[in-house]
Amino acid sequence: MRIARDASAAIMSVYVSDFAVDQKSDHSPLTQADRAAHHIISTALQKMTPDIPVLSEESPAEFHQFATRRQWSRFWLVDPLDGTREFIQRNGEFTVNIALVEGHQPVLGVIAIPATGVIYSGTPLLGAQRVVGLESASRIKTRKPEVPPVIVGSRSHRGDSLHDFLQRLGNYQLNSVGSALKFCRIAEGSADCYPRLSPTSEWDTAAGQAIVEAAGGAVLDLGGQALRYNERESLLNPHFIVIGDPQFAWQRLIG
Repeated sequence: MRIARDASAAIMSVYVSDFAVDQKSDHSPLTQADRAAHHIISTALQKMTPDIPVLSEESPAEFHQFATRRQWSRFWLVDPLDGTREFIQRNGEFTVNIALVEGHQPVLGVIAIPATGVIYSGTPLLGAQRVVGLESASRIKTRKPEVPPVIVGSRSHRGDSLHDFLQRLGNYQLNSVGSALKFCRIAEGSADCYPRLSPTSEWDTAAGQAIVEAAGGAVLDLGGQALRYNERESLLNPHFIVIGDPQFAWQRLIG
């Protein structure tokens, strides 16, 4: 968690400044905060676990190549600033995501919210927890769906597929939330379902998946299988759904 706190501090120092916005080759935005957090996290993880590779969204291109990463049985998967668009809009809904992946599955996840100082974490053995500032950690668990259910959706990425899902659901409450905060809402039991029917990358989801699973939920592709990592040439995820109660058949609502 110390690494996530240090990265959060660097992000917030940029957040309060008059920062510039660059554009990456895929036309997504990039700021000094992304770069600073990447450097802090990558350096600290390499020092702490020199035998475990670190794959970050901002890593050099060769690290993203499947020929390089297919040899890794265990690696850190990092999004140093998830929700750069929210960061630029200064709405506070951005996160630091750090996950440890073993055997194609996330086994540890940490999500820090720089704007609030809240940190979520989860592992299969220890469960999931939330730390607010300097307070002691508190355990968190998912819940059975409320009536009406609370759905969390992306603030920046919407589409017809989500609209169709909501139409089939009928009565619901929709909360729009940026970045990996949507996973946190499911894990802490303040929301019930997060359908993601538009593109994401593996570093967007691994930490959140580890936390949701540790809290009793699931992150499933549309075939009902848990998302897996580092198995394909592409680092893009399939469409998926995050659910607090794995017994509830959310997937029947997805066409």
